[in-house]
Amino acid sequence: MEPLASRYRPFTLEQIVGQEHIIGSGKILNRIINSGHMINMIFYGPPGTGKTSLANIIAKSMNMNFYKLNGTIDATKDIKEVLDDSSTLLGYKGILLYIDEIHHFNKKTQQLLLEYIENGKVNLIGSTTENPYFYIFSALLSRCTVIEFKEVSSKDILILLKNTIKRYEEDHHVKITYDENALIDISEYSSGDARRGVNILESIIEIYFAYEKDIHIDVECLKDILQDKVMKYDRDGDAHYDILSAFQKSIRGSDENAALHYLSRLIKSQDLISICRRLMVTACEDIGLAYPNSIPIVKSCIDSAVQLGFPEARIPLSDAVILLSKLPKSNSGVCAIDEAMNDINTRDIGDVPMHLKDGHYSGATKMGRALDYKYPHGYPNNFVKQQYLPNKLMNRQYYKYGDNKFEKSLKDYWDKIKKD
Repeated sequence: MEPLASRYRPFTLEQIVGQEHIIGSGKILNRIINSGHMINMIFYGPPGTGKTSLANIIAKSMNMNFYKLNGTIDATKDIKEVLDDSSTLLGYKGILLYIDEIHHFNKKTQQLLLEYIENGKVNLIGSTTENPYFYIFSALLSRCTVIEFKEVSSKDILILLKNTIKRYEEDHHVKITYDENALIDISEYSSGDARRGVNILESIIEIYFAYEKDIHIDVECLKDILQDKVMKYDRDGDAHYDILSAFQKSIRGSDENAALHYLSRLIKSQDLISICRRLMVTACEDIGLAYPNSIPIVKSCIDSAVQLGFPEARIPLSDAVILLSKLPKSNSGVCAIDEAMNDINTRDIGDVPMHLKDGHYSGATKMGRALDYKYPHGYPNNFVKQQYLPNKLMNRQYYKYGDNKFEKSLKDYWDKIKKD
């Protein structure tokens, strides 16, 4: 049997929940439908946010022939069949080609669409859960308008669930009552995915109340269905990098509570490798020389987490996150190396000074290597002034002391040594 989410798919803008930023009055998709002027688009957003439903609504409102393909299962020949129809009577009303998961098509397949898009024989709507600027080839992307879909709020999913119940009652001649808290729980467990919310509702009705005319949905019904909340997380997808980015930025911003929240998301996904790597990066990049001991401490926490495994690994990981969040911050190290690398990439850097070149081989003296090198340990305070940078980078200063206790102490020390 066709799933409830598909059977009750919205067929007007008024039936769509959420996405007010693109379908509300005066917004882009609303304007497109009301103007009757079609453009090529890429729908980008999480699953269950109405991308396919809106493509159907647009095709119907413009009286166009609607073809739907899927990038994970359909091939070039399937696209060619649709494109061939554009030159027949089937194409006289215009063809709207909807390609779900378009990012799965390779470059050659995506390029096949270009000629037909440019001559107006076919209008394209591609949908993707991945960032199109990373996964859609630029030639095709430049001919499309990217429309971003947002996660559906739990409030809007609650409205959808109630509307679905009304339609189910009418179609199946049953009476459904419910506790408000039960529907609220379903909407929150849906994590912004409207289709998931309807699927949960369908599971409850079909499993607990099959063939019954009086149905009551309460919190007890949810215990088995909602055993654990499913996180939206794909280790190769946008969510992976968005969560990791928020994780590091929260630590950098010294907000341990937000950092612990994102850590919890990563733990929920059992992504220990990414957590450990990001903690080490953060210790080096964001705390750095303000508290250099953070690096070995975090390494110890990581080693403990790897040895323990989940669920106990959460404890040393939490310790590391709280420590890094609370420590003073300095990015002087990463700024210094990035500036030095930029010189390597953009400037004529010149040769290593002769007195610094290796002199530990026969013939080095004849070649002038290391003749004038001054050994710092032979001078007071183990320091002697001499040139180390290549001539073409003379006096370049990459490292700038950070405004923190430890780096200030280093500055004071070297200011005194060099003055003396």
